[in-house]
Amino acid sequence: MALAWGVDERLWWLLWAAAPGLGVGALRQLEGEFGSLQAAWEAPPEALQAMPGFGPARLRAIGQHRARWGADPLRAWRAAGQRGLGQLLPGDPAMPAAIAALQRPPLVLHWRGRGSLWAPLRRRQAVAVVGTRRASAHGLAMAEAIGVALARAGWPVVSGLAEGIDAAVHRGCLRAGGRPVAVLGTALERVYPSHHQLLQQQVGRSGLLISEQPPGTAVLAGHFAARNRLQVALAGALVLVECPERSGALHSAHLARELGLPVWVVPADAGKRSAAGSNAFLARGVAALLAPDHLVRALGPGPLARAASVGVASLGAPPQQAPAPSPGSPAAQAVLAAVGSGASLLQLSQQLGQASAELLPQLLALELAGLLQAEPGLCWRPA
Repeated sequence: MALAWGVDERLWWLLWAAAPGLGVGALRQLEGEFGSLQAAWEAPPEALQAMPGFGPARLRAIGQHRARWGADPLRAWRAAGQRGLGQLLPGDPAMPAAIAALQRPPLVLHWRGRGSLWAPLRRRQAVAVVGTRRASAHGLAMAEAIGVALARAGWPVVSGLAEGIDAAVHRGCLRAGGRPVAVLGTALERVYPSHHQLLQQQVGRSGLLISEQPPGTAVLAGHFAARNRLQVALAGALVLVECPERSGALHSAHLARELGLPVWVVPADAGKRSAAGSNAFLARGVAALLAPDHLVRALGPGPLARAASVGVASLGAPPQQAPAPSPGSPAAQAVLAAVGSGASLLQLSQQLGQASAELLPQLLALELAGLLQAEPGLCWRPA
């Protein structure tokens, strides 16, 4: 796909993308076969039928889609356009590379809100916070506190605007004047759950609303599971607050770990079913998040931090505890040397003569910088 789009090329892509049952691969197949998506639109059914994968059901859906837009489809598409709705296409320079590299990349990312946030999202300078819809009071309080802390530190906060943990972290981010990024499982004009209408409006004004579902799409359960991969692809780190054993949030945490992103888990009461999945994931050796300030110290200032930046003291952290050193500092190099081919937190504490609480922010900062990889049992090895 070309990196520079003409106006009509974009419209033809959007028009084809609205056809049911077609993915990026199918559109590229059409473009390669006919030379352009316009030529593919104008091709007779028998020409499409000769292509691999274009069976009777797909051809019938394409025929109905073409009939809907009439003899002048681009004019009809422009007339049906929604004001204030932006789109990112696979060939757009603004499309985050991690999104385009997904196994199932979206045909289009529809968005509304502050377009300036795409710059840090392209660099994955954001933190995803995920969890269950049926959260405990402790989980909700932690999610909101995490949203506040990340917003004050200048980090865009990515979540899904669902009930429970998602809504709590968005509210915390908004309360602190931050920039929430909501990846929806519905089309942008829909609100689900319906009582989140005000919250969705506030996120759209202060941050970004993003969806791969085109306008008019019905609410389907599978769309909420599919959006998890987008949340992970937009973030450089992920926090799992609370979730049961079968959960989309748990899938997001596994995906983030597979992609090498730093992952934190908020420990919870072992007897709570709502936290059985997150507690089990914590037992795999990921970092435990005991307080939002610990996360901020590990991440450092975010891309939206102001000049009067977020000092550790402004977030309520103990003033005597210094922030984690930069990856190139002598202190960080000493930690890397002590890790060697692999070491546990206890071994590092004994070798370096530092308390575990002092070492954890350094280890997490080096993990975030891509220099260390966390292993089960609070162990680290070179990345």
